[in-house]
This record gives sequence, C-alpha cells and structure tokens, in this order.
Amino acid sequence: MTPTSATVPAASSAPRTRAAARDPAWVTWGLVLTTAGFLLLFLALPLTAIFVEALRKGVGVYLASCRDPAALAAIRLTLLVAAIAVPLNLVFGLAAAWAIARFDFVGKSLLTTLLDLPFAVSPVISGLVYVLLFGLHGWFGSWLVAHHLKVVFAVPGVVLATVFVTFPFVARELIPLMQAQGSEEEQAALALGASGWQTFCRVTLPNAKWGLLYGVILCNARAMGEFGAVSVVSGHIRGRTNTIPLHVEILYNEYNFAAAFAVASLLALLALITLGVKSLVEARVRRELAAALLAPAPETPAP
Repeated sequence: MTPTSATVPAASSAPRTRAAARDPAWVTWGLVLTTAGFLLLFLALPLTAIFVEALRKGVGVYLASCRDPAALAAIRLTLLVAAIAVPLNLVFGLAAAWAIARFDFVGKSLLTTLLDLPFAVSPVISGLVYVLLFGLHGWFGSWLVAHHLKVVFAVPGVVLATVFVTFPFVARELIPLMQAQGSEEEQAALALGASGWQTFCRVTLPNAKWGLLYGVILCNARAMGEFGAVSVVSGHIRGRTNTIPLHVEILYNEYNFAAAFAVASLLALLALITLGVKSLVEARVRRELAAALLAPAPETPAP
C-alpha cells in the first residue's frame, strides 16, 4: 500500500518534532555542570572535610575520641532511640496509610493534614511542647512527680520527640503507592474467602514492601540525625541524654574539634550506609518494574 498525502507529512514531521524537543548542547552541558558544581560544593566538600578534620591528629586520637565513655553513651542512646522510634512509626505509618488509601471515613482529610504537621512545625517548637506538657511545671508535671516518673530531661522525652518528628515518613511513602495500586487484588482475595488479616499479610504487605522499606530508611536516617527537638527535651546531660548530634555540639563548643569531627564522622558513616541501602532499594524496585513491563501477558484460553 502506498502512503497517502496525509501520512507523508506526518512521517516527515516526526524527526523535526524530535529535534525541536531536544535542547541545544550548551544548555544540556550547562545544566549538568551547574548540578555537578552544586553537589561538589555543598555535599562532597563538606563530607570530605569531616573525615579530613577527624583524622587530622592521627588515627590514635580518632579512635580515642570514639571510645570515650560519653561518646559511647551517645552512640548507644542514638541506636536505642532509633530502635524504638522506627518500629513505632512503621506500625503507625502502615496503619495510617492503609486507612487513608483504602477507606472513606469522617476526619480523613484532617488525618491526612495532621501527617504533615512535623514538616510544618519547627522541631524546636515540637520539643518545647513536650516540655510544656511533661516538664516540672507542665500540665502533667505534678502527676509525673507524684508517681516518680520522668519524661523531660530523660530518655522517654528523647524518644517521644524523635517519634514526633519522624512519624510522617513511612505513611507519606505508602499513601501514594497504595492509592496507585488500587484495591482490586485485595477485593479479589476477600471474594475468594480470605480473612482481613490474611488479605493484609499476603496481599497488602507484599505489594507495599519496597515503599515500606524506603520509608523506614528515611525514618531511620532522620531519627539518628535529629537535633532540634531532642536538644530541647534532653537537657544535654553528658552520658545520659545526649545523642550523637548533641554530643558533637558539646565537643565543638568546648573547642575539642578533633573529637567533635571524629564523632561527627560516625554519623556521616551512618548517613552513607543509609544512602547505600536506599540506592539498593531503588535499584531493586527499578528491576522489578522493568521485569513486570517486559513479562508477556498471560494467554487467554480459546472459547
């Protein structure tokens, strides 16, 4: 069949359309160099400076600073707080995302708005709220004193502040994922006789596993690096309520720069490990999506 006069211009205009959609070379390279320069100036150089300053006085001073009892206590507390805050936010985020993505109920828009509250409120203000609630002269201060309980300037206050500033991460990763996936597979499982718990464990969780893991990674990174809210409620008690960021601040204010950068390098290493795990998760998700797109469609039986 010979091409008609209507199809020839359309075919000949395709190369011109693709050429018009491409930017000039100087624009492309200008954007690439600008991005690379920004990353070098604001990310690579500060990160390199941390390790250079940490090792400036030698490996012996570096190891001694990391083995200091106060530094070890800060590391243990940071890991403890993350070990408590991340599972709590995982459970809450999963429940909130499932409720928002799958059900319609009164107050749904309010719950969705409240999820962004830690992003809108300064961490310092959120820490101050806990002081006003659980401090000695706060709303529940007298009750806590009467029952010999301590929240502010103690580990529970650090945990509460960390949970507050990190609880949106898991939910915010899962909500758009669950909404995009839809509920057809879950409805099919229920129609086939599965219980609600079986549907959740065998359909909902496997479909959301990578988004869930991605949110946990971000939540853990924020929990270990949180400074503002924890600084207000901790009281800066060395060896008891100082996390790694607070311990670095104290060392730096004491002009103990070698120890400050040594401990800061540990937090930077945790950040790099988190970034590596995040990259692995993203690569795995891309491979699964590519495999799903390339998989042949199931053949329908002939009537």
